Order: sequence, then structure tokens, then C-alpha cells
Amino acid sequence: NSHHIRQPSVRRSCQPMPDRNELERRFTKVLASMDLPPDKAKLLKNYDDEKKWDIICDQEMVHAKDPPSHYLTKLRTYLDPKASRSHRKRKIVGESTSTQVLRDLEISLRTNHIEWVKEFLDEENQGLDALIDYLSFRLSMMRHEQRIQEARDESEERLDATVNVSTTSAGGSNELTPTSGSRPNGFIRPGLGELIDSPGLKRRSRHIAKLNMGASTDDIHVCIMCLRAIMNNKYGFNMVIQHREAINCIALSLIHKSLRTKALVLELLAAICLVKGGHEIILSAFNNFKEVCHETKRFQTLMEYFINYELFNIDFMVACMQFVNIVVHSVEDMNYRVHLQYEFTALGLDGYLEKLRLTESEELHVQISAYLDNVFDVAALMEDSETKTAALERVQELEDDLGRALDRVAETEREFMYKLAELESELTRVRSECDEIQQKARQTDEEVSTLRKVLKQREEESKMAQRAPAEPTSVAPPIPPPPPVSALAPPPPIAPPCPPPPPPSGARNVGRASPFIPAPPPPIAGMMQAPDGAMTIKRKVQTKYKLPTLNWVALKPNQVRGTIFNDLDDERLYKQINFVEFEEKFKIGHGGSFANGNSELDGLTSFPSKRFKKPENVSVLEHTRLRNIAISRRKLEMPAEMVIRAINNLDLKQLSLENVEILQKMVPTEQEVKAYKEYMSERKDLNLLTDEDKFMMQLAKVERISSKLSIMNYIGNFFDSIHLISPQIYAIINGSSSVKSSKKLKAVLEIILAFGNYMNSSKRGPAYGFKLQSLDTLLDTKATDKRSCLLHFIVATMRQSFPDLLNFDTELFYIDKAAQVSLENVVTDVQELEKGMETVRKEAELRGKGPHNHVLRDFLNNSEEKLKKIKVDSKSAQESFKECVEFFGESSRSTDANTFFSLLVRFVRAFKTADQENEQRRRLEQAAALAASKKQNEEVVLRNKINNQKKQQEAVINELKSKTNAVREKKLLQQDEVYNGALEDILLGLKSEPYRRADAVRRSQRRRIDSHRLSRTMEEMDV
Repeated sequence: NSHHIRQPSVRRSCQPMPDRNELERRFTKVLASMDLPPDKAKLLKNYDDEKKWDIICDQEMVHAKDPPSHYLTKLRTYLDPKASRSHRKRKIVGESTSTQVLRDLEISLRTNHIEWVKEFLDEENQGLDALIDYLSFRLSMMRHEQRIQEARDESEERLDATVNVSTTSAGGSNELTPTSGSRPNGFIRPGLGELIDSPGLKRRSRHIAKLNMGASTDDIHVCIMCLRAIMNNKYGFNMVIQHREAINCIALSLIHKSLRTKALVLELLAAICLVKGGHEIILSAFNNFKEVCHETKRFQTLMEYFINYELFNIDFMVACMQFVNIVVHSVEDMNYRVHLQYEFTALGLDGYLEKLRLTESEELHVQISAYLDNVFDVAALMEDSETKTAALERVQELEDDLGRALDRVAETEREFMYKLAELESELTRVRSECDEIQQKARQTDEEVSTLRKVLKQREEESKMAQRAPAEPTSVAPPIPPPPPVSALAPPPPIAPPCPPPPPPSGARNVGRASPFIPAPPPPIAGMMQAPDGAMTIKRKVQTKYKLPTLNWVALKPNQVRGTIFNDLDDERLYKQINFVEFEEKFKIGHGGSFANGNSELDGLTSFPSKRFKKPENVSVLEHTRLRNIAISRRKLEMPAEMVIRAINNLDLKQLSLENVEILQKMVPTEQEVKAYKEYMSERKDLNLLTDEDKFMMQLAKVERISSKLSIMNYIGNFFDSIHLISPQIYAIINGSSSVKSSKKLKAVLEIILAFGNYMNSSKRGPAYGFKLQSLDTLLDTKATDKRSCLLHFIVATMRQSFPDLLNFDTELFYIDKAAQVSLENVVTDVQELEKGMETVRKEAELRGKGPHNHVLRDFLNNSEEKLKKIKVDSKSAQESFKECVEFFGESSRSTDANTFFSLLVRFVRAFKTADQENEQRRRLEQAAALAASKKQNEEVVLRNKINNQKKQQEAVINELKSKTNAVREKKLLQQDEVYNGALEDILLGLKSEPYRRADAVRRSQRRRIDSHRLSRTMEEMDV
């Protein structure tokens, strides 16, 4: 009984290929009947015409022999109780047994076109209902046959027990055996006679015999095979899932005596569990199984088959273990998984798995391992949770210790910074005193020298007068008295704005004190030509190639005097720096240097205002003002009397600083005070006012409320302001001092000046200095290959010729902190503190020695000295920063501290980055040179070694990927994602890799680690 006819293979070669349109039409029809996935269908569409024709011929050579109605008619005939009495219906069935009809149907469902399966399942044929009805009919027959067989076995056992009792001694005790058998689950079975003499059984037996039906066990097995073939089709799978009676019948088929059938049923049920919504259906089917088979516990019969087997069948054991693993662990709810897990534990699964650990079957061992990996050990999880809690507490303790240590470090650093700033201030004061003493000493020396010269001249004049002959007719005029010392001393020289250089010896106008020797006039200020005697005129550098221009801001010669650049001599470095290599790397054709500018845009965000309901009571306040007052008043949470008393007493203990700030926003304006006075003068009812207006009226009665609140705010914030401003002041003092005194920074700037003049002097003339903002342009001047910039070459030159300058940043203390400070804001803050302190003094004087003045007196006693100290420090910071800025040729008026120090911070960071990039480039070049210099055989050995390592790594990666994919593939499949062949893919996937959850890998690894630690501990104990 072949279910299909195979056409001769010669037919395809004899058939001529139709035209292209006809070929495409038939090929499209064949693809539709095959119901392939889109990617495979697209692949077939790309075949050439000849291959398409071969596929068409292959599909047409196999065609179904019988339609679905052929099999369904026979199945419905078997189900018809009157068919055994109808000759016509017995003729429809024919000589074939029901088992053979089912086998032909299974082959057709498995091998025919998809359209044939859809036709079998459509509304007209309703093949699934017919197949399920027949399976249910055969299951009821099989259960009846099993009950008869069990009753016979119990009758034989009772007969043997009776014979044994009769042969026992008379003194022995005997218990009567019940006439009706009872199952361990409590189900009372009827006696053997009742079962055999049942009229229904006799009718069904005659029906089966006349229609030549096969054994129930065989029919049930083949029905399950038919359902498997149907479920391998996506349309059929969804129909079976939605047909609850179908799943119930599949589950009830577990009572089949064949272990092969049991394994098939369990595989189908496990596959259904892996589809979204399938788990609930399977559990519902086993609830139905429990009712039908009268189980005391769900899954009881299944576990009896698994544990108390008569014949060990590896396929059934593997399928059963696989089903238990999936039905327990395929749900997402962890509590539900633990519940199902305990349900099987109560049935003796855990103890039995311990016995099966020694099994020799690798397949069964893999399934058991997968189940144990997925198992939730609640006790271990509790222990892990406690361990994690303890670890988190320990981490928190360590973080607290670290925080305290960091606080101590910060406090130590702050104290050091304060001490350093004090020492810097003291050093500045001592230097100033030394300069004054030296200036006085120089003036004294000049006066003494002048007096000595005058005295010497007078003595010489006196001697000359005595040697001259006396003339009687003329009398020598009297010698005038010497001028006073103050008149003889020259006026003190006017000090220049910068530290003055010592005046040249010829510039002292000593003779000016003598009335006989006229002194030359002093030089007029500003008439000296730059460069003066202390600076040589620089020559232009003629380069071999055209170089890019460094866009720096050069200082004029008259701007250099008194700055750091006054003592720099970049020309002496030309012999030490390799400018030949520099020209090769930075030469240009017609282009120039590249400068990249970044612009930053600041955006403003506006927030929409919300509307509030108008107040119901009368208010003299504007609506928005009333709303704000209401919000602020709710934040106060204090009665008005207490607020006013605290304001008058300046009591910050009663009225917190936050509330003071709120009240400052609530102070009534002049217009509001006037409005309240008019309201009261008109004698209107005050009770009609809102609570906010009443509160504002009470505030308006407080004298100088704005001043009092300002004083309270000042007192509350004073010490915080001091602690906030002091570190900023000290950062500027220390940063300015370190930058100005750094010798290495001076040498670095000299090198940069040399490079800049080498590049620019032929075009713009030599420069004697440059603005520090020019340091940013070092990154913008690119080399010819555009991969490096001027800073890279300068850093490389310093590493090669001046390595001791690479750590110049170690001499620049606190510039990063000073870069975050605005000196202008600091000065403003100090001035605000002075103004606030003056307000406090006036309030204290106004109150006199009243009872509530102790707050102000205590505050003044504790804060005035601190304010004086911070004023002195602020002035010292301004002077230090001014000297530092002017030392670098900048203007202290146009340059703030954060701008000046940020230039240095950016330069240091760029310098370090360039050094690292140079080092990385050097290593890459060395590696490339080393690789190029190796011999061929060494390259082959190295290549093979690398390839072997890559293969090992790829093998490990592929294994990990395969495991990861296996875990990922076991995720539940959506019903609308089921495709043709999905069931077979699921079953094959479960055979190749057992079901494991993603979190099972971590738990299994933890168990291995714990086991390893335990084994090591046991070994140590044995030793």
C-alpha cells in the first residue's frame, strides 16, 4: 500500500522545458507548495532556468495517491458503533487493519506537500478532530484491557495467598484479602468478573473483530506518530496547541506499556513546553491525567515508571529526565520553579538521581547534569545571600575607611598648603624688608661717596689757594661754606615698574653735587632704543625649505624688559637642536600650517510656567507674589510670632539658615508696606485677608527686617565662606610662586622661543618673547605627514638633548587648583565679607549693651581676626599673581588667575600626551624594524605559533559561543514564530544539547568551586 507513486526518472529528461513565463509560473507554484522560509526561497529563486526546471520535475514526479478524505472516512468508520453491522461500511474499511491505515496516514502527513496537510486539517475535513477522537477511543480500550489484566494478576496472587495460608499451622494468624483490588493511590478497582462481563466491553470487542482493527497499543503508537508529523507543520502545530483534548490524549498515552511509546510522548510534551504558553498546557494535561488515573499526586505515575522500571530502556530514561528538567525549569518565575522542583523531590527524584550518578550511559548522565545545574539550592542561595550581605557590609566599611583616609590626606594637604602660603607671605615680607634695607644702604653709600669727593675737592682748593702768591691789591673772596649734606646728595633714582636692574656706574651723577662741575643731564625716560645695552639685536634665520608659520603672539623688545624672556638666549640653542631633521619633517609646498579652532555654544533652557488657581480670600499681593509667598510659608513650618522673635534676637538656633534665606525673599517691598497701611487706614476687616497677607503684615512691622536678615545670613555663612575662600587664595599664592621660580619652565620656554624664531624670523623677524597663549598653537602646527605636530618634535628634541627638562611640571605646584580659581571673584568675595562685617559692627553699636547683643559681640570676637587674616592673604595673593603674570609679559588687569594657570595646565597635559604618543610611535617603529630584520624561518615559526594560538583561542571562543547559543536557543519560542520543521529542530536540539538556563552555568561553576575547595580541605585534614 504505497502512499505515493514515483514517476520514472526518464520522464524528466524527455519533457521539454517550457518558455520562461510558463517556467516562472510553475516554479512559483512549486515554491508555494513547499512553504519554505523566505531566505531559502530567495536562494532557490536565484537558480538558473535549468535548475528550476529540475526542481519542478522532481516535485511533479512525487504526487499523493489518496486524498485526506480516504483516510478520514476509514477512521470515522472505525469510530461508528453501527459500522460493524453494516456490510457497506465494512467494505469501505477493506482488508487493511486500522494500524496499517494509520501508518499510511503518518507517511502521507510526513512526506506529502504542505498543501495536502493543510487540506487534511481544514474545516471541511477536520482531520485533527477525527484523529484525536480515534486516539481517545483506543486509549479507553487500552485502559480497560489493562484493568482486566491487573485484575487477573491480583486474582492469581489471592489464590496463591489462600493456598499458602491453608498450609500454615493453626496457631498462625491470617488476614482476609479483599475481594476487590485496591491500587496504591487509593483507587478501588472492580472485580475481575465485573470487568469481563461488562456489556460495553463485549460490544466493543465484537466491533473490533468485525472491522479487523489492530491492537490498541499499536494504534496508539502510530497515532502519536501522526500527531508528531502534524506538529512538524507550523499550521498543524498551532492547531494541536489550541486543541486541549489533543494534549490530554498525548499525556494519557504515557500509560502505554511500550517504553518506546512513552519516550516518544515525553519528547513531544517537552517540545511543547519550549513554546510560549505550552508549559501551562502541559501542566493542565497532567492535572487531567491525575484525575483520570486517580493519582494522589501529580506526576506520580510518571515517576513510578521512571524509578520502578521493569526493563531498563535508555531512550525512555533519557526522555523522562529531559522532560522533568524542562517542565521544572522552563518557567521564568523562580518561586514557581522551586515549587515544581519540590514537587518532584517529594516523589523521590533527588534520592533516585543520587543512585543514577554512577550510570554508564553518557546521554543519561548529561541530562542529569543539566537538571542538577538548573536546580535551585535554596539553602545555598540563602548562604550566598548572607555572604553577600556580609561582603557588602565589609565593602561599606572599607569605603568608609578609605573616605576617612582621603579626608585625612586632604586635611594634611590643606594644612601644608596653608603653611606654605604663610611661609610664602613671610618670605615676601622679609624680601621686601631686605630690599628696603639694601636701598637705604645704597643711598648711604652714595651719600658717603659724594661727601668724600666734595671734601677732597675742598681740600684741593684750599691747598691751591695757599700755594698761590699773595697780591696786595686784591683780596681773595671768602670761601663759601660747604653745602649741607642733604643738598649734596643726589635725588634717589625713580624705580621702574618692574624689578629695576642695577644702574650702570656711569649713570651716577656724582658731579651734580658740586657747584663748580656741571653734571650731565639725566636721560629722558622712554628715549632708550630697544633693544638696549642688556639685549643684543637678533639676526634672521634663513631656512633651507619653506616652513609653516607659528601663529604665536610675539612680544616687542620694549615689552620684554623685566620679564622671564629678558634673560633667555635662544640663539645659543641652534647648535644643540637638530633643525635639519626638523626642516625635513615640517617643510611645506604652497600650504601653510593648520590651525583648528573650537567654538563652544552655550544654550539656555527655558522652563514653562505653571498656572495656579486664584486665592479665594482678599489679598493685596500680586498673584505670582502671593503664590510664591504661600510656597515659602509652607517651607517655614513656624508660627509668625516665633519667626519675628527669632529675627529680632538674631537667633540662628531658633531660625535656621535655610529659613533665613527663605525669609529674605519674603521681605515686604515698599509698595506692599504702603498697600497694607492703606488697607488698615481704611479699617477693613483683617480677617478677610489671606494667611499669607496676615504673615506679610506682621513682617512689615519688624524694624530694619532686611538688615537683620542680612546680618543673620552673613553670620550663618561667614565661616563657610572663610573655609571656601582660603584654599583658593593659598592655591593662587603657591601656584604663582612655583611658576615664577621654576627654572625648568624657563628653559622649556627658551627652547620654544628658539623653534619659533627658526620658523618665523625670515618672514616676520625675530621675536624676543611670546605670550603664553601661544603655547596652544604648538598643537596646530602640523608636520608634512600631518601625523605629528610641532609639540611632538619639541618633546622629542627635549627627550634627546634636554632629558632633565621633561619633568618640568614637578616644579609647578598647585597650578591645577589655581586654574579653577577666579582671583577677581575671590577679591569680590573678600570685599563682600568686609561690607558684611561693617554692617554687623554698626548693628552692634546700635544695640549697645542690650540683652540680645551677645550674639553680635560673640561673633565679632571670633571672626574679626579671621577676616583681617584673609584680607592680608588676599592682598598677598594679588601681589604674587601680579608679579607672576608680569614676569611672563602678561597684564594682570586683563588676565585672571583661571585663564593664566589654565594655559599652563593645558600645556603640561599636551606635553605629557605628546611624549606618550612619541614613545608609542617609537615602539611601533622598533617593532616594525625588528620584524623586518628577522630571518624567513623565524617568521615562519612565529607565524605558525601565532596561528596555533589563534586556533586555540578560536576553538575556545567557538565553544563558548556554541554554549551561549545553545542556552539562547532554548528560550521559549513564540507561537507565531513556529515554522515548518520547528518541532524536529527542537527535538534535535535537545538531543545535541540538554536544556540549561542561562543562570545555570554560574551555579554549576560555583558548585565546582565549592566542591574543589571542599576536596582540598579534606585533603589538608587527612594530612
